[in-house]
Amino acid sequence: MEGFYFDQSACNGCKACAIACKDKHDLPIGVQWRRVIEYTGGSWVQQGDTYEPKVFSYYTSISCNHCEDPICAEVCPTTAMTIRDDGTVYVDPKKCIGCKYCAMACPYSAPQFNPEKGIMTKCDGCKDYRDAGQEPACVAACPSRALEWGDVAELAKKHNSDVRSVEPLPDPEITRPNLVITPHRDAQPPGQGTGEIANPEEI
Repeated sequence: MEGFYFDQSACNGCKACAIACKDKHDLPIGVQWRRVIEYTGGSWVQQGDTYEPKVFSYYTSISCNHCEDPICAEVCPTTAMTIRDDGTVYVDPKKCIGCKYCAMACPYSAPQFNPEKGIMTKCDGCKDYRDAGQEPACVAACPSRALEWGDVAELAKKHNSDVRSVEPLPDPEITRPNLVITPHRDAQPPGQGTGEIANPEEI
């Protein structure tokens, strides 16, 4: 199955990936197929007579993870959400009625309602680009090369990582995302975080 690799240790939160996605797909205001989430936390630590800050901050670039068990497809009443042969999850605009059930079910906020079209929309891994032998727009735009697309098993082997989630992402067992992550040095396991999302409006 194909999916994304994300090197969290290389991401500086510039959002070039999100901008490239928005531009390539001509998405309206409020519709974001790829988002960059900042997760921060920490506290004051006493060192003798003084207190020093011990803080952390890291970014997560996230879009649809084209999950092996996509909840969006499970709850869709019209079968508009389908899984292609390569494993990518696709919205059929001819079947979608814009009920938003998929958006309510997805733990990654991947399906996005497009008010101009009246239907749900989401990342398809830039299928048109891939069919032409090109990288997805977000991958090509990343200045630090923190994103890759390809066979998930091969990406995991290439980058020597079996990490599928870090805080603040959900437990990967919920949907089994086709996502591989090289974690930031301060990354915390899902469900065990001590920080908070700095930009919750983008979730």
